Amino acid sequence: MQFWQIIVLTLFAFIKKVDQKGPQVVIHNSMFWGAVTGLIMGDFKTGLYIGGTFQLMSLGVAALGGSSVPDYQVGTIIATGIAAGTGQGMEAGIALGLPICMLSVQFDVIGNIIHGSLVRKAEKYCNEKNFKGMERMEWYCFVITGLTTAIPTVLALALGGPLVEAILNYMPAWFTGGLALAGKILPLCGIAILMTYMPVKQYFEYLLIGFALVAYLKVPMLGVAIIGVALAFMLFKNKLNSLNAVNEIGGGEDE
Repeated sequence: MQFWQIIVLTLFAFIKKVDQKGPQVVIHNSMFWGAVTGLIMGDFKTGLYIGGTFQLMSLGVAALGGSSVPDYQVGTIIATGIAAGTGQGMEAGIALGLPICMLSVQFDVIGNIIHGSLVRKAEKYCNEKNFKGMERMEWYCFVITGLTTAIPTVLALALGGPLVEAILNYMPAWFTGGLALAGKILPLCGIAILMTYMPVKQYFEYLLIGFALVAYLKVPMLGVAIIGVALAFMLFKNKLNSLNAVNEIGGGEDE
């Protein structure tokens, strides 16, 4: 991995966290950050694939009540950088990216503790009408927020390549195979959580159609999505026509 790539990806991780905590003008979606990282690393397909994997892992996970959750977007950036930079494949990237995105919970907690002290300091400056000091505390919070993701990202990308290669050389085959299997099972858990909120029982036939297209006819996911949109549009039009027909009959009876 080249030095400029490490710098750019670290900057992306910094901006991602600041924007997520603040204005939120960027899409906070693992697939987006995976695709962008893939373009920087010259391997768009790997970035999109890893981004989709981490996105499925994050389904059903939300930071409620000020709680801290794993930062799957930063995990995507690290995993894609490692996978594309070392040439070891997606399993090697996830082997390092997933634990760090879990550790991001602790980094976020540390950052929030520091923010608390800075905010109290800002309140003190405000009461003293020292507005420059208060503004300085705001900038400190801005920097601390970005560093909670930038520091683990730069360390992982700078040391991750040799570290992953050394680990993979000493890992037994059964363990690396387990990592690959876990990387395939975790997205299924995310899909299962998502399906519990969807009317699967009501439209079970469409689920079977999608499964048959992928499992037996080997239709790409984009093709399945297009077919799904077409079927959904047909269902919508049929229900709309039925509703209009009922309204016309009801109107005739009233007359």
